[in-house]
Amino acid sequence: MKIEKETLDKIAHLARLEYDEKDSEKMLSDINNMVAFVEKLKEVDTTGVEPLTTMSHEINAFREDEVKGQLPLDETLANAPKKDSKFFKVPKVLE
Repeated sequence: MKIEKETLDKIAHLARLEYDEKDSEKMLSDINNMVAFVEKLKEVDTTGVEPLTTMSHEINAFREDEVKGQLPLDETLANAPKKDSKFFKVPKVLE
């Protein structure tokens, strides 16, 4: 499968990416190399290989939640750059 300029433009639009036209040849080369690599992986015989759900064989060690001592409110807010009575004040993130 070969990725053409029109497909690259469509992918960039869907991903909301902007790029210079002078970089399009390099991007086309890179994306075609990635697609060729994935196509090459299709040649690998995976008969008898179970699909992975995780890359690690470790098991989560769950523990019970324990209520422990809490800091008093005045100590909690003591070093806060901005506070409002009993709350931390943070910059607005959403408009």
